[in-house]
Amino acid sequence: MNSTIIDNINTVRHRIKEACQKNGRDPQEVKLLLATKTVAAERIKIALQTGQTLIAENKVQELKEKYEDLKEIPHNNHFIGHLQTNKIKEILKYNVSCVHSIDRFDLAQKLHQRLTAENKTIDILIQVNTSYEESKYGAAPDQVIDLVRQISVFNTLHIKGLMTIGLLSAEADRVRKCFQLLKQIQQEIIRLDIPNVTMQELSMGMSGDLDIAIAEGATIVRVGTAIFGQRNTPDNYYWNENLME
Repeated sequence: MNSTIIDNINTVRHRIKEACQKNGRDPQEVKLLLATKTVAAERIKIALQTGQTLIAENKVQELKEKYEDLKEIPHNNHFIGHLQTNKIKEILKYNVSCVHSIDRFDLAQKLHQRLTAENKTIDILIQVNTSYEESKYGAAPDQVIDLVRQISVFNTLHIKGLMTIGLLSAEADRVRKCFQLLKQIQQEIIRLDIPNVTMQELSMGMSGDLDIAIAEGATIVRVGTAIFGQRNTPDNYYWNENLME
């Protein structure tokens, strides 16, 4: 089991390097984020011991359950699932450093209020529904800039970029269009030079489509299945969130 996870990480790392070389990019520009939903803490430890430092959960409950087992190993916790406002307090309690899934003003506002009370700040990404699917979370592409402007007034929230889930399709061109749209929105926001907003991160690409995402500018790829294997938990346990890596 240990060697399988290590071998899989090496394989994914090689894919990232190859995709970067093919597209004239520096592999150092692309961060590998381990999507660890349903993965036991002991197996996550194996991955972290190879030098990986970024892990992410979809559900607050799993973040909570694994926190004690993992806290002694240096790493950064990101959160990539749909965040309910009543879970904000727990997100902060378990040292999440970046939330990828901010997609509405009221969530950002409540997060700001809690951070202000605790005298903390946090990095966030704005989630965009680039595939226009009703089943997916994320701000509509034509509403993203307004949302960024609204959220930028909160000094506790550091907007670092955008996140999307590409269309789950075997047709590479259709998937690519989702990533190209996110890149276009990023470039437009950069041109606007909104205070308190930086756009260096594009979180896009998963086990099946990370190569396409890197070609289109991804700086964070979210990989779970290609490293930890298929999950036993049925996808409907996660509803929309099964699409996050």
